[in-house]
Order: sequence, then structure tokens, then C-alpha cells
Amino acid sequence: MPKMKTKKGAAKRFRVRPGGTVKRGQAFKRHILTKKTTKNKRHLRGTVAVHEANMGHMKQMLPFAGL
Repeated sequence: MPKMKTKKGAAKRFRVRPGGTVKRGQAFKRHILTKKTTKNKRHLRGTVAVHEANMGHMKQMLPFAGL
């Protein structure tokens, strides 16, 4: 039986909160920022929770996270 492995790319990008939700960084904030408005860039700051519809994928990628 092969071992279960964590997707290391996912482990670097996501953190599991104590309540069981997963936090992630915002996309679209890395480059080509000159054409984006200041308001848009301001709203992309910080972290947000992973949507409930994607939690099945999170459980597959992070099998030892306790999800």
C-alpha cells in the first residue's frame, strides 16, 4: 500500500485555522499592478477563507491537516 502524501505546493499556500477553515492569500496581486485601480489593490490585501465548495479538494491535497 503506498503512503499518503501531502501536496507540498498546497502546504506552502494554505494554513488551517483552529475552527477548521482554511485561509489562503488573494490572487491577482503579484504583477501588472499599474493598470489595476488603487481600490482594487486595497481590497486584495490580506487573507480570505477557502470556499466551502473547494474543501473537498483541500482534504485531498492536505490529508494530514485534520480537515
